[in-house]
Parts: sequence; C-alpha cells; structure tokens
Amino acid sequence: VPALATEPRFAQRLREHLEERQLLDGRYRLQKVPGGRVALPVLEEKLSQLRLPREMPCGLVQIQDPVPSRAACRRTPAQKLRDKLQRLLGESWSEELECDVPRAWQRHGDLVLLSEDSFRSALWEKLGPVLWETVALALGARRLARQGRVLPDGMRSPSVTLLLGQDGWVEHVDNRIRYTFDVTKCMFSPGNITEKLRVASLPCSGEVLVDLYAGIGYFTLPYLVHAEAAFAHACEWNSHAVEALRRNLVLNGVQDRCRIHHGDSRQLELRDVADRVNLGLIPSSEEGWPVACRVLKKGTGGVLHIHHNVETLPASPPAETLVLWAERGSLEGAGSDGEAQHPMEDGGKGTLGNRIRPEWQRWAEATAARIRGLLAELHGQPWRASILHIEAVKSYAPHVHHLVLDLECRPALP
Repeated sequence: VPALATEPRFAQRLREHLEERQLLDGRYRLQKVPGGRVALPVLEEKLSQLRLPREMPCGLVQIQDPVPSRAACRRTPAQKLRDKLQRLLGESWSEELECDVPRAWQRHGDLVLLSEDSFRSALWEKLGPVLWETVALALGARRLARQGRVLPDGMRSPSVTLLLGQDGWVEHVDNRIRYTFDVTKCMFSPGNITEKLRVASLPCSGEVLVDLYAGIGYFTLPYLVHAEAAFAHACEWNSHAVEALRRNLVLNGVQDRCRIHHGDSRQLELRDVADRVNLGLIPSSEEGWPVACRVLKKGTGGVLHIHHNVETLPASPPAETLVLWAERGSLEGAGSDGEAQHPMEDGGKGTLGNRIRPEWQRWAEATAARIRGLLAELHGQPWRASILHIEAVKSYAPHVHHLVLDLECRPALP
C-alpha cells in the first residue's frame, strides 16, 4: 500500500492535507515506519494527483503489511443488508444487483425511506414481497418506502412509493420538537437541522412571527417552542403540509399561538404585524420579498430571514500550498449506523466555518439594497437595511450553497 511518511509532529497536518484532497486511504491505519516516522496510506488510483506540500518534509513509501482501520473492520448496516441479500439470492447474485443495494437511507420511526436509485434493476422484481420483508428485517423497520423525483408542481411535492406497509404517516423528533407528516405527501430535509437549531436560539420573546413558507412547521415550531415567539402566522399552500402543520402545532402544545393561512403567500392580506419574517424557500424566496416588507411593522420594522441558493466559484489553491481552514466539517456523509445524516446533501454546520465568500457578501448587499428600495417605495420614506449575519446552511449542489441572510430593517430617523 502506498503511503506518505513524515515526522510525527507533521502527521496531523499531513492527514488533514490528504483528507481535504480526498487522497487518504481510510481502509488502513497510520503506521510507524523505520526512522521514527509515521506513514499515512494514500489511494493508489490517485497517486497522479499527489502534490507534496513544501511545508512538511515527507516521502512516498510502501507499507508491506498494512493494518486495517477500525472502520474497515466494522460491519455497517449497509454491509449487513448486502450480506443478507447475497445469501437470499445465492448464485443469482451479481455486480449489477450489488450496485442497487443502498448504502444510506432516512429513518422515521419504524419506517425506512430508501433513496431513488435503490433496487431499480428488473431482476429484483422476481423476488416479490420477500425482498421488502428481508430489507425491513435487516434494517430493523416495519415499513419501507422509496423516494422518487420531486414533482414539478410548484410545491416540491415528493414522489414516494410505499413498498411495505399501508400508512405513510411518521413521526420525527428534532431538538425536542415532534414533527408528524406523511412521507408520501410531504418533504422533510434533515439537512436543515442546523438552521432549525439556530432559529430556536434567537431571542424572540414577545415577538410576532410571519413564516411565509411554513411547510409542516420546520421553522414555525422552533420559533414558538424554543425561541418563545408570542405568536406566529404560518402561510402554506400545500394542503397535505397544512394538515401535518395542524397536527404538529397540537403535538407540541402551541396551537393557540399560531394562525394558519392556507393559500398562496403572495396573496396574503396581513399588513403591519410582524417583528420577524421567515422566508425559508429555496432556490429563491425573492417572490416573497414584497410580502415580507408589507407585513413588517411600519413603525418599528423588524428582521427578515431570507433563504437563497447562491452559486460560489470553486476555490483553486496552488497545488503545492497547504491550506488549512479554521473550521472544517465532517468528511463522512453518513453516520456510523449507515443512516444518512444529510441525505443527498453534503456539508452542514461548520463546513465553511466563519469564512464569508465574496459571492455571498455581494448577494447579501444586493439583497439589502433591493429590500431598502421596496420598503421606501411602500412607505414613502427611507428605510435602513443592515446585514446582521450570513449563515451557510448546507451545500445544495456542487458550488451552490443554501444561505440565510439575517437582515434588520428599520425606518430611517427623520
């Protein structure tokens, strides 16, 4: 196994260098080699991409008897599932079938939601119900469902098929808040947990919130349960999400502090009521900006939380320069149990640390200017729009980041 050998004092920095470039071979442990050095295994197929950092003296060596890493020795649920299916199929097992076995999934109570590309080969159909019973048994589930493509209906409705079981209603708990929803009718993004935790910590006591895209209560509930908002107006046009929202308000005992507005939020008739407005729609909440300005209290203003997907140019550090970010997120996309922590998404809290990219700052400043203009036109007087914070929620796609801009909007003093 090829490896880079360096002095022990450089081992951690070299490891970070290799991990950042996805060159480290995680199947093997770091090992001591002659000369008191430490050797870090590297992926043989990526040797052509290897650029030795000048800051650390190191050299390429070969480890004759590599020691497997703990992760390599541990059988994950995905591996156990593959083993059960392989035994079930016997001689019919093939590489084509193995490619269809999922490596990550979402779990909601006793229901496991498989990814869209799971078990798509026609060869699986021959097994019939025994396939789903075997999968459910291996994953410790009673019900199974499979994701499809999000429907282009303007509501981001999921296309989910129940494979085992008759009922799609599930319950999910985040930060001591209970969410119930029908997985076949409503979307649920675990990747937004960092933003839900953040809004839960905001000082909202005594405030009135308007949530223009409430869904099943992803953000409405943290504002009411933990941030202690006095009242919330929750706007949602998907009838299935509205039904789940009603249930969730009752589940968490806050139904008396929330009014649901079922319909298109662009037609919302509320005015001059909000201390805070949440605009949690991606890829863009821009169509809701005029509404957000109308619902803000005209005498005192308030804070807008504006969600948006912003494209970021890929960074290109010099090949031989070691770049160490102040904060870096987890390199693994799944937990140790094989269940996706942020399915179909990478990144999350801390992935980009506190480093504000130039593209983010430009977007925030352009958004602030646009909001100032809308408010001035609406009220016939100047308003201030100050950038309080830019939060990177997650990477939505390659070089595209889901951001939230906290924008404080106040009438300008005469």
